[in-house]
Amino acid sequence: MPRVLSCIQPTGVVHLGNYLGALRTWVSGQHECDAFHGIVDLHALTVTDRPGVLGTSTLELAATLFAVGLDPDVATVFVQSHVPEHAQLGWVMECTVSYGELSRMTQFKDKSAKREADFISAGLFTYPALQAADILLYDADEVPVGEDQRQHIEITRDIAMRFNGRFGKTFVVPKIITPRAGAKVTDLQEPTAKMSKSAASDSGIVYLLDEPSAIIKKFKRAVTDSDGEVRFDRTEKPGISNLLEILAACTGRTPEQTAAGYTQYGPLKADAGEAVVDVLTPIQHRYRELMGDQAELSRLLRVGADKARSVASATLARTYSNIGLLSAE
Repeated sequence: MPRVLSCIQPTGVVHLGNYLGALRTWVSGQHECDAFHGIVDLHALTVTDRPGVLGTSTLELAATLFAVGLDPDVATVFVQSHVPEHAQLGWVMECTVSYGELSRMTQFKDKSAKREADFISAGLFTYPALQAADILLYDADEVPVGEDQRQHIEITRDIAMRFNGRFGKTFVVPKIITPRAGAKVTDLQEPTAKMSKSAASDSGIVYLLDEPSAIIKKFKRAVTDSDGEVRFDRTEKPGISNLLEILAACTGRTPEQTAAGYTQYGPLKADAGEAVVDVLTPIQHRYRELMGDQAELSRLLRVGADKARSVASATLARTYSNIGLLSAE
């Protein structure tokens, strides 16, 4: 059974696109692999500058992951800062990657350009080294990523092979895999743009914790087109196709099969909204239970941290030993 690692930052509120596009596949995939899922709060320090915010958002994200169906007895769900080996191996990774390699990272160039007039953290520059540590600590066989993260996994592979060449076989060199396709969910008001927590307005974003009435209202106001034909065509009919894909994902059909049942936009919008409410209601109920018993939620995270540390500590010890660092024992 391959070990698969996927991580998520505790920044922003989880929305329908996150769930149907990724988290739902994490839930089904946990029974097909040795799944490790990290809440990477240390990475969020590159964009967090206010006290108290990060701990709260980390707890809320943990509750969400368990609420959508990740089983702490099956998958290893942990908080990055609860496993100190991440930061320890992160420094080793910084000493293994070159300045030139980091300076060529596309995401750093893009993000630093957007923040040109703001404070730019050095952590934004060295981010790939810590991400490499996140992956290599767990002997991950596979890392599912979209195209926007491929470069980060490629540099992780380069770091692992360079370290192995210098100090002997230490790290598993992970494979980059394309994640199982989830639903492609776009903004209800801007259907040519993906649903994103960084959008200028949340009127087209359905959050997992939205009230049912708010969800229904957002779907009723979803942007479509004026020709009146219900068919799945992402290029010509992005708004209608988005509604069809969402409804299909919630009901276990294909968008094309779903389209066959409609001749008008109104009923499609209404049914899509109702289907989303049906899917999210039990998730919201479980989320509220967990947030109402934070002692239990913290216990579940301790279970995950203990499982993660059992692997991470062995990897770090192997790394230090292969380098030849003086043992403290």
